[in-house]
Amino acid sequence: MSTRIEVVGRVSGRRRWTVEQKLSILRDAFGPDGSVRSACERHEVGSGLLYTWRRLAMSGELTGTRPSVPSISRPAFAEVDLAEPAAAAAVSSSSGSPPDGRIGIELPSGVKLTVDGTVDAEVLARVLGVLAR
Repeated sequence: MSTRIEVVGRVSGRRRWTVEQKLSILRDAFGPDGSVRSACERHEVGSGLLYTWRRLAMSGELTGTRPSVPSISRPAFAEVDLAEPAAAAAVSSSSGSPPDGRIGIELPSGVKLTVDGTVDAEVLARVLGVLAR
């Protein structure tokens, strides 16, 4: 009778990673064909550590450099209020077009936009970026 045994080794204690190693592991996890789970298994690190490294890399703290992208153009969360169906119908009936696929956007500055599902996402992002200034 033949028995097969697989030994899974874990490194005990703390390990020290160089910045280059961390960046390489991040590319492995978050690259185009990357997978966090497979990177964690391959490099024997926890997913929490990968996300911490990613946050530090995005802020520039990992490499000691600040990102060249100004903070105003970085993605941010925006507050979204959903209108009641009756209010949406009133808006669409005044414009004379059907409400299907329409999105109403109101910026903190008071600017209101209404777009439909055919809007180009890149163009909309640029317009919103300019209007949010």
